[in-house]
Amino acid sequence: MHLSYVLFILFPLCSGLSTTCPRRCTCDSTQSVQCYRVLQVPREIPATTKWLYISHSKIKHLQISDFRKMSCLEELILSCSGTESVENNTFKALSTLKSLELWKNKLRRIPTSLPSSLEVLKLGDNSISVLHESNFEGLKNLRVLDIQNNLILAVSFSTFLPLCSLQSLTLDGNNMESVYGPLKLPRLKYLSMENNKLHTFSGSFFAPLQYLLFLRLTGNLLTKVPLNLPKSLLSLKLDRNQLKVIRFRDIKHLENLSELILSENQLSSIDGIHLLPNLTILELSRNHLQSMPLRLPARLQKLDCSNNFIQRVTAQGFQDLQDLRHLFLDNNTVSMFEAGALDGCAQLSNLALEQNLLISIPLRLPDTLARLDLKGNDIQHVGERELKYLKQLQVLNLRNNKISALDRKVLEYLPRLRYLYLDGNPWNCSCELLRIGKVLIAKGTDVSGGQCATPAESHGESWMSSKKLLQRCEDNLSSAKENKEIRNKMMADDLSTGGVNLDDDYYDYEID
Repeated sequence: MHLSYVLFILFPLCSGLSTTCPRRCTCDSTQSVQCYRVLQVPREIPATTKWLYISHSKIKHLQISDFRKMSCLEELILSCSGTESVENNTFKALSTLKSLELWKNKLRRIPTSLPSSLEVLKLGDNSISVLHESNFEGLKNLRVLDIQNNLILAVSFSTFLPLCSLQSLTLDGNNMESVYGPLKLPRLKYLSMENNKLHTFSGSFFAPLQYLLFLRLTGNLLTKVPLNLPKSLLSLKLDRNQLKVIRFRDIKHLENLSELILSENQLSSIDGIHLLPNLTILELSRNHLQSMPLRLPARLQKLDCSNNFIQRVTAQGFQDLQDLRHLFLDNNTVSMFEAGALDGCAQLSNLALEQNLLISIPLRLPDTLARLDLKGNDIQHVGERELKYLKQLQVLNLRNNKISALDRKVLEYLPRLRYLYLDGNPWNCSCELLRIGKVLIAKGTDVSGGQCATPAESHGESWMSSKKLLQRCEDNLSSAKENKEIRNKMMADDLSTGGVNLDDDYYDYEID
């Protein structure tokens, strides 16, 4: 018994288990405690707790006494609890704390005297308006800082000088109009300042960021690409700004860039984009493009030119795009699509051409296509030449065109078709169309058929389930069977009376 007592005393405190758990909380064997709808930080939280999660509560004020006994705490998340203030030095004694998240509260300032052990600090969705260098003193181990959706209007980036290990900084949604640099964070890899009101950056702002990989500047007021972007960048997001031109000199050095997002700007052309040898994703949707970019990076895998004013698609822009898999040209004014324009796209699987002015399905599309979207064009005919080589096609969208009939032979060329969208067309509901629908369903194709335009008695009914059409086709079938029986009887009578046999393969003899 004495031995057991000694072992208990020697066993590390942070590894111990507690038999008590506060009301409205759950505790588990991993020293994790979760509490909901509490009015204060529960006093009975086990001293061995490593992970504490408090959410959707009503805790207006945090104080030192709330965490005095939690000497083993490594992660504290207190969210959606209406917290307005934190007593000075509340977290200072938590020497093992690595992650502190106080998001979606009502904090007006950053808590003071944070422990030097801290690696993650998330304060998003509060009411913080000012940042001071003293807020971050001693945080030499901090790797992640998130202060998005607060009330910060301006930032002097000397504020972050103590954060020598910082790798990720998020300042989205603060209505910032100006920033002062340079930003001396030598280990920073991720920087996001989306949805602010930034107009420009000084030429030296990004110069110290030699290891920056991801830069997010979506939703600002930029009119040009910032100067001296780090050569190390892998991803650059500049969508929802006011860019009118992309200059060769601004991007020529970004040889490592893999993703470039330029959607929702005012671009009518782009210059030098082909000089980005490692670019795999390029998004140009919702700009002012009237033609396809003529020179594109050879390693491109995704190209989005949707919602522009492109009228023609020719082979000139796609000759060397052997890695292209996704091409989005929807919501343009494409009326001419050159036959074989995409012959060079040997891996294309997804082609979006919805909401254009095409009167026919483009010829010689890549046989690698798995999805083809042609919704909202002026297509009247679905022919053999357009589809016969698309053996890999799984999704075909022909909604809202001018198609009135289908040829069963055409669909036989699509052995892997799984989804066929045909609604919104002026269907002539014939028995042949009904049979085609049944064949498609039998082979496992999910068909959205649409409504009959003709004949009049079936108008407005679904041609996949029209009772009138089904009855008419069954009547026709019965009539055809009766006619066939009459013909067979007549032929039998002819044979019995020495009539002429019209079957060339018929021989009237017996084998001995």
